[in-house]
Amino acid sequence: MAPAPKAAPPKKEDPPATSAAPEAAAAPAKKAEKGKRQKKHKEEKGVKAMYKIEGNKVTRTRPTCERCGPGYFMADHHTRYTCGHCGLTRFKQK
Repeated sequence: MAPAPKAAPPKKEDPPATSAAPEAAAAPAKKAEKGKRQKKHKEEKGVKAMYKIEGNKVTRTRPTCERCGPGYFMADHHTRYTCGHCGLTRFKQK
């Protein structure tokens, strides 16, 4: 005689939906929003920050990297200029 097949475990049933359930779910969300601060997004400067237009002349506002050549502008920090491509750092003169 063949052994009897094992019975599958009983399935968990979802609780019946009530009108109070959506309100209860919304209450913690409001509490989280109240204490949560919005993240400030920095506005990207883009290419317009790299050049300065004076009359009919265009001048560069930041120096270019000596290693990488023209087209690679250095980042302007408080005490130094840094190339983001190769990592060259040039300190500002006082």
